[in-house]
Amino acid sequence: MLPASRARLASVLRASKDVVSVGIVSQTLDVDRTRAAQLLSRWRKQGWLRRVGPGLYVPIPLDLPDSEQVIPDPWVLVPTLFARCYIGGWTAAHHWELTEQLFNETLVFTTRRVVKKRVTAQGAVFVLHATSAKRLFGLKTLWRGTTKVSVSDAARTLVDMIAVPETGGGIDHVADCLQTYLGNKSADRDLLIRYAEAYGNGAIFKRLGFLAETLLHDEKLTAACRDRLTQGNTRLDPALDSPRLLTAWRLWVPERWKDRAA
Repeated sequence: MLPASRARLASVLRASKDVVSVGIVSQTLDVDRTRAAQLLSRWRKQGWLRRVGPGLYVPIPLDLPDSEQVIPDPWVLVPTLFARCYIGGWTAAHHWELTEQLFNETLVFTTRRVVKKRVTAQGAVFVLHATSAKRLFGLKTLWRGTTKVSVSDAARTLVDMIAVPETGGGIDHVADCLQTYLGNKSADRDLLIRYAEAYGNGAIFKRLGFLAETLLHDEKLTAACRDRLTQGNTRLDPALDSPRLLTAWRLWVPERWKDRAA
């Protein structure tokens, strides 16, 4: 028979979704929140739980030394640590097989105020980018174990990465992902355009149109972007030195991209 304290923890773990909170303990054991917090603190000191955020804990396998404690699936922490949020950028691109490149950090878009761009929890590193509630569209719900996680669908992932190239590992990698997507029979160009319009950033159509015309030779997508060009100039990738202005797309591009312009 399990000791009483361990038995209570076991009942909490059965009721939780990978991450244990004060609220779950309070509801499961029918105790007030102060008592629930005390129990969580005790279980942490006993080595049964590890704290991953304010009032948030994950169970520790009994046979795993503390120095080796790394959560096997970082996605299960995302809804609890960063909600409202979704997994996107390079992480979603790999999930949807737009790229074979695997990044060690999990990229998360969150409506919470981003104080630290990189957050480490349970041995996993999360890269955070702020977003607004009105941009929580184009998302899919996936189950990771017993945890529901939101992830941007393939088209929305591309729109995010074109809007903010650093979330896709830079414009070269974003262009590769776009090429992979459009080479698939399930590619939806109209959906890309609708998402870009809903996003509300004119830079998307400038970058997408330039890539569609010069790299992908996609006439339909090129025309759709050209019809939606806004005033002002922007950079193909804000992180790159871009001395060449392509007036047709109102886009500053690096020297190595200039010969691709029509």
